[in-house]
Order: sequence, then C-alpha cells, then structure tokens
Amino acid sequence: MRRGLTREDCRVLQSAGVLELEKFELIDGELIPRMGKSPLHSVVLHHFLQWLRQVFGSDYVQQEISIDLNSLLNRTNEPEPDATVLRRPADCFRAVNPGPNDIHLVVEISVSTREYDLGAKAALYAQAGITEYWVLDLRDRCIVVHREPTGERYGSIVAYAADEAVAPLAAETASIRLEDLA
Repeated sequence: MRRGLTREDCRVLQSAGVLELEKFELIDGELIPRMGKSPLHSVVLHHFLQWLRQVFGSDYVQQEISIDLNSLLNRTNEPEPDATVLRRPADCFRAVNPGPNDIHLVVEISVSTREYDLGAKAALYAQAGITEYWVLDLRDRCIVVHREPTGERYGSIVAYAADEAVAPLAAETASIRLEDLA
C-alpha cells in the first residue's frame, strides 16, 4: 500500500526545489496537475468573478486560493477552486486558509475536467461540509449546483441549462445564467 502525500510533504518538496506546487493541486494525497486554462475558461472565469464581486463585494471573492476542508481531510488535501465566496473579508485570511465555515460558495469552471469536478471534487467538498458548490460545465453548457452536503455527497444536485437563471443561497435575489458569461 502506498502512502499518499501530505501538505507538509509538498512544502518540503517545494522548499527543496523539487516541486513547483503552483502547478499542482493536492487531492486525496495525490498531486493533480493543474490543467492549462483554455481561452473560453479564462473568459468565463473573468465574467463570473466580475458578477460575484458585484453581488458580494470584491473583498469577499477570491480566485484560486487554497482552502481548508476539515481536520480529517486537511492533511492530504489542499484544493484551490477557481472562485471562492467568503463570509468575511479576504484580509481575515492572511495567516490561515478559509475553511468550510468561512465559505458561502465554491466554484469550479469545467471544460475538460467535468468528471473530476462533478465526482472527486464534489465528494471532497461535500465531506468537508461546503454548503454550496457550483460547477460551470462549459462542455454541456449548464451550471450544476450542489447543496445540502451529507457525508460524501450532496443531497441536492440540480443542473441549470445555459438559459436558466440560478442564484446563490447567500444572495437569493442575484441570479446569473451561463449564457450571460460565455
């Protein structure tokens, strides 16, 4: 049985110059290569971040930051979602990563990583108790909204077509459609 990597292992490898950690994401003890962003991914992320900042304020919206999950999962996981909406201003997290109780919404933009984002990542975020997780699925042109985390899954998973509006739980009067972003 092979032992998975820990956050500490990754820091040691990075300090030794063996690992460029910014090119990887640590998930379940494995280094997952960060995929290059397609032009479509970049454009959608840009527009989506603009919308989130209008709704929540720029101090509460972060792009590709490391988040903590919980004491059981943190040792071998350090995900960096495309977008994170915080409950407190980003300045509160200068010395620590935000955790599930600090987060309103986690978002991944998926072009070529759909199965991973809807499978392993969704299970990880549910297990951590992330209240709301969205996957902007650019391949199938929908927003998949995950809510009600229970164990390793979400109790509610709804796919909204590109022309259907969806609002985050933390801002129920602010809605967005995928077709507004791409």
